[in-house]
Order: sequence, then C-alpha cells, then structure tokens
Amino acid sequence: MTDFKVPLLSELAAAGRSPEVLFWVGCAGSFDQRAQKVTKAFAQILNKVGVDYAVLGTEESCTGDPAKRAGNEFLFQMMAMQNIEVLKMYDVKKIVTTCPHCFNTLKNEYPQLGGNYEVMHHSSYLQMLIDNGRMTVEGGAFKGQKITYHDSCYIGRANNIYEAPRMLIEKLDAELIEMKRCKKNGLCCGAGGAQMFKEAEAGNKEINIERTEDAIETNASIVAVACPFCNTMMTDGVKHKEKENSLKVFDLAELLVDHVKNV
Repeated sequence: MTDFKVPLLSELAAAGRSPEVLFWVGCAGSFDQRAQKVTKAFAQILNKVGVDYAVLGTEESCTGDPAKRAGNEFLFQMMAMQNIEVLKMYDVKKIVTTCPHCFNTLKNEYPQLGGNYEVMHHSSYLQMLIDNGRMTVEGGAFKGQKITYHDSCYIGRANNIYEAPRMLIEKLDAELIEMKRCKKNGLCCGAGGAQMFKEAEAGNKEINIERTEDAIETNASIVAVACPFCNTMMTDGVKHKEKENSLKVFDLAELLVDHVKNV
C-alpha cells in the first residue's frame, strides 16, 4: 500500500481550514488490527478520489455505544458530551464512519444531547461519490466471482440502508448472491448490543456460526461486510467451519480500494 498522510483536524484548524467531512474512525478502526486494514482502505479511497477530509486522532473518544447497550446510560452520556464538546470546538457539520455502531449513535442518539450532524455510513458515502460523478469503479477483477453481503443490524434494520452496499458490490462486476435471510429479515452476527465484549449465554449454537452457515450455503467465495464487529464474527465463523481457503471476509472498502478512480 502506498504511503499517504491522513490529515488531522487540529492541524487543519490551526491553518484556518475546515474539511468537507470528518472521518470518524471508531475504537475498532483505531485499535483492532483487522479493522485497521479497513480504516486504511477507506482513507486510501478518500485520498484517491480527492475528498477533503480529516480525522480527530487522539482527540476522538469512544462514542459510548457499548456502554449504552450494556445499560450504563450515565457513562454513555459522559462519553457523548465529551465528544460533542470536541466536535463543537471544530464546528463539525458532516461525519462519515466505517462503523455502523458509531454511525447509529452519532446520527440518532447524539442529537438528544445537543450533537446535531449530518452522519453517513461509508457504504452510503461511497455510493454518493459515484452518484455525484466524483468516483468511478472498475471492477473487472471480480468478474465471475460470487459475493454475498451480510447486512449489519445498525445500518440495515436500524437505519434502512440496504441498497448502497449492494450497488457497490454490483459495480465490481461480481455476481451478488443473497443469503436466505437478508435485508429486513437479515440475521445478526451476534456481536451487537455489547455482546461482542462478553461471553455468550449457554445454548446449542453461537449466532455467528448460524450466520456463517447462511453464507456458506450461497457458495459465494467472498462475504462482504460493512462493520468491524460483523467482520470479526463472520471471520471467526469461517475459521470455525474450516472454510478459510474457500470463503474470505472483506469490508466493502477493502473490495473497492484497488478499483476506484478519481473522475
């Protein structure tokens, strides 16, 4: 991957500049090694396309989503207010994020605490760049490949974003194969609601194994995801089923990064 500089919002502000969009990286995208690859891929796309963006860097804190889902509303509000103060200081208006959990919290829960922004998930943002004629996708490398897409709960059922991720996959010239449970009937990967950070309750089967079986049934060679938690759970499911050689898990940004062009 070509080295490139990711601009810091504090540096732009010091120079009297305000970027078009703030890229909210999120905890997973910052600290999880697998999710860091998605962060780099998305940042590389933004650079390739010439989007004027910046990140908060060390000034970004957790949105508080896991705390809220786990029932600690007080901690959530503390974390949210801290972030809102930082965003207010920089007069941030537009945010894009690769994490549906960050997306949902910033978009739907921060306004109740005085944080009002235009918030987009990266699937919708990338599709918007295509629609606005700022980016094209040359997906010939995927011709003949079967890709299935796993709907993240927080961009799917929670926010009704179903078409943008699928339109991006179709731009890659791949064959999109739907799982039997998809869109409004999609099955959770098992990580939402702070479940990612606790042991599973006793049962016959882990949810991510059930969901991975749905993906395997499609005979696709790639599971496309748009969430760092889904990525982890589906990857673990594929390993559990010993299908690593025939089924790969990639974020949409990773699939697109080598195939986008500035218009």
